[in-house]
Amino acid sequence: MLVSFFKDPEFANVDSSENESIPFRGTILRTKSGKFSSVSEPCVSCTTFNILAPIYKRLDQQNQNVRESDFRAFWLARNERIVDWLLYESSSIICLQEFWVGNEELVQMYEQRLGASGYDTFKLARTNNRGDGLLTAIHKEYFRVLNYRELLFNDFGDRVAQLLHVQSVIPFLQNNDHSMQQEILIVNTHLLFPHDSSLSIVRLHQVYKILQYLETYQRENKLNQVPVMLCGDWNGSKRGHVYKFLRSQGFVSSYDIAHEYTDSDHKWVSHRNHRGNICGVDFIWLRNPNKSIKPLKISWAEAAFGIIKYQLQKASLNEKDAFDFLRADNNGNYITYSDFCDALKQPKLTSLSHGLSFQEMKDLWVQADVDGNGVLDYDEFKRIWYCTCSEHIDEDSNSEDSNEGITKEAFGFAVKNAILFPREVEKGIWPENYHLSDHARLTALFSPVRLRCSQKRL
Repeated sequence: MLVSFFKDPEFANVDSSENESIPFRGTILRTKSGKFSSVSEPCVSCTTFNILAPIYKRLDQQNQNVRESDFRAFWLARNERIVDWLLYESSSIICLQEFWVGNEELVQMYEQRLGASGYDTFKLARTNNRGDGLLTAIHKEYFRVLNYRELLFNDFGDRVAQLLHVQSVIPFLQNNDHSMQQEILIVNTHLLFPHDSSLSIVRLHQVYKILQYLETYQRENKLNQVPVMLCGDWNGSKRGHVYKFLRSQGFVSSYDIAHEYTDSDHKWVSHRNHRGNICGVDFIWLRNPNKSIKPLKISWAEAAFGIIKYQLQKASLNEKDAFDFLRADNNGNYITYSDFCDALKQPKLTSLSHGLSFQEMKDLWVQADVDGNGVLDYDEFKRIWYCTCSEHIDEDSNSEDSNEGITKEAFGFAVKNAILFPREVEKGIWPENYHLSDHARLTALFSPVRLRCSQKRL
């Protein structure tokens, strides 16, 4: 088995699944006919790729303990080929997941080859010495890195995220007063795998932490008018709660925009998981500064209530039964806060190690208790059931802002194209001769655009 694996053409040359078409390199764009043409306007490209850490790559389905990490020739050859492709594409931004940070030889190989090709690299290990992590590379010809932050979730999955604040080296767009921010916020992350539905709240919580961190960073650095890119392996498809949560916060899937797919279209895949299932889980999310979005706490509450409803329905409870379940032994026709917390522990939504903290449960309760009388009546419960929350305005958000209502020119991106490799996955097919990873590479091409935005406080 191992001999045949080593002789695989994947390690000798470009496999047939990637021979027929080449990803755009730098500013090369594939037209709708499938041909490639040069792009005269300035563009930015971004690649996200879960490269499958050798410590997780199984070599023998009959013996799950045989991993690629035990065979240097195997993991080195595969990762050399990954870097070959990354350097050929020469994306402005590269975001890698399952980067084997625990192997110094592999780390040095990536850092040296990417560094020699003009990239600044940033790596981040998962917590608790998991062995893998993230690597983000920024091409110095396109961007200078103004700030780099690390976000440690310290949760059940030991997941992490990177935040990079970058500025274009050469302004994409010129304006008369030179006040337009031509900066981008980039996030690279890898969410927890949904081993069972009780972990849905953990994955949603990880995204909530990222968006909270982004919101705080933008407010502290007065960056309310910059585009945001979220890249990575989100371990969830377009049908999931995370997808809907990000859409509610103004983010769009670059690949779906490029191919004019709707939220209900499920035509592409990007991953074959260890169970043999294929699904689309890798995204490059874009949010331009002119997006009108709900307050983050409102979107979070609606998403969390959506998971609560899903869990209750999974237990075969309809609306009325769910209300009775939540009010527990209470004789009144209402739900108390204590009943609310105790009942939700049964679907495993609120344990501190797997889900919501005490404060987050309190925040959800505030959203649900519309009239603030300390209990939920049936009408208030229906708002939870149908995931519609009222906006509770913080006292300090009512202060007057002299800039409110003033429009200003801002910088954003339009999605020019996006491509998945190997190309078969774009049609929902996983090619058996593809072994570079258990994920497809996703590369998106963006062109800068001028936007008219309101001056708003974050």
